[in-house]
Amino acid sequence: MAHDPGNPRPAQGPSPRAGRGLRTAALGALTALAATAALLATPASASATATFGTGRAQTGVEDPAHRAGSTGRGHGTQPGQAADAAVRGLDVSAYQESVDWSAVAAGGASFAYIKATEGTSYISSRFLGQYDGAAQAGLIRGAYHFARPDKSSGSAQADYFIDHGGAWRPDGRTLPGVLDVEPTPGVPACYGVGPGATVRWIASFDGEYLRRTGRHPLINTNASWWSQCTGNSSAFAAGNLLWIGNYTGTPHPLPDGWSSYAVWQTSDSGPFPGDQDLFNGTERDLRTFAAKGIYTPPPPPPAGAWPVVQQGYSGRQVTTLQYLLNAHGAALSADGSFGTGTRDAVIAFQTRNQLTPDGIVGPKTWQALITTVKESDRGAAVNAVQAELNAHGAALPVDGSFGAGTRDAVIAFQTRNQLTPDGIVGPNTWLALVN
Repeated sequence: MAHDPGNPRPAQGPSPRAGRGLRTAALGALTALAATAALLATPASASATATFGTGRAQTGVEDPAHRAGSTGRGHGTQPGQAADAAVRGLDVSAYQESVDWSAVAAGGASFAYIKATEGTSYISSRFLGQYDGAAQAGLIRGAYHFARPDKSSGSAQADYFIDHGGAWRPDGRTLPGVLDVEPTPGVPACYGVGPGATVRWIASFDGEYLRRTGRHPLINTNASWWSQCTGNSSAFAAGNLLWIGNYTGTPHPLPDGWSSYAVWQTSDSGPFPGDQDLFNGTERDLRTFAAKGIYTPPPPPPAGAWPVVQQGYSGRQVTTLQYLLNAHGAALSADGSFGTGTRDAVIAFQTRNQLTPDGIVGPKTWQALITTVKESDRGAAVNAVQAELNAHGAALPVDGSFGAGTRDAVIAFQTRNQLTPDGIVGPNTWLALVN
């Protein structure tokens, strides 16, 4: 979730939220933690379960911060599904001054979270319009609170949130409330609060929300902030569902204690306004969550699974995607920027291959795109291999010609990654390269 710099602030307005570059840099460092693994084996990890509560919505003032979950960059779904046929959503704040909710619904969004409050002195002036607009367009929606542990107690902020739109009600259209804990630029790390005190602050918010609503709030965070500012506490994993932010194409790593997540914030830009989110479950799970305030998320995809890439992303994985789309007849510039042209090419490819045409590249789309390449092959798929090998330490010309040098680099990569060192780039080698 992010700062809303263009909007006026109240006298005691909230501090800016982490911007996209800050979060992307912080979360990009997490990519190295994702290990390469065999194709899409599903772990037998247990799922967290939580419930959530009741209240009324009100609104007021102006908004300077946004992103519930920043919490990361890069992308609910069953474990082997990742983004193919995903349950898609968004989160917005006053930063998104005008949202065409009908277009959002027509574009395939199923749910939305809207910023309601921050601290105990800020209420989003656009909350009510966004909250009602989402509902009128048929989206299931909920509210989030941006935490300020440096301003007032957790219980006081929970009361403020509930009193100004943050509660759940069992109407089948309202999602449980969210506590968004993440950094704010220009404010001391962890708001100047130590790990033990931060854990107690979150517990105070959680306890008051539970007391008043009968439910726990979701916790929206990223693994880096959580580790630094709570000491990687596992105290909330048993009661609070997790909304993880990570923009690297994978929800991993998860904070300590959580074996799964309810929502994954995948990017701070894309086809929808605001941040792009995926719900971890089916449409039926989402409806159950809204109606009952409880559901059990399925296990996440394994850490070495195919990444999820979508509009708004940039970098190596996008370059590889563009080369592979070109190998299937597209004519894209392999510039590493996932814009509307790349999205259109993805949708066209998915349509031709009878995949869900949502423009999001998950496991099924990757597996349809890759093609086995070997020595003497030529073309855009070879360009993709060479670019990936260079990203993993080789120094090859990206010329689309699979010669002896490329073969040697493939064998070296396969050896380092405990793959069969045959110099042929098949599914397992592609998976290791793309990760």
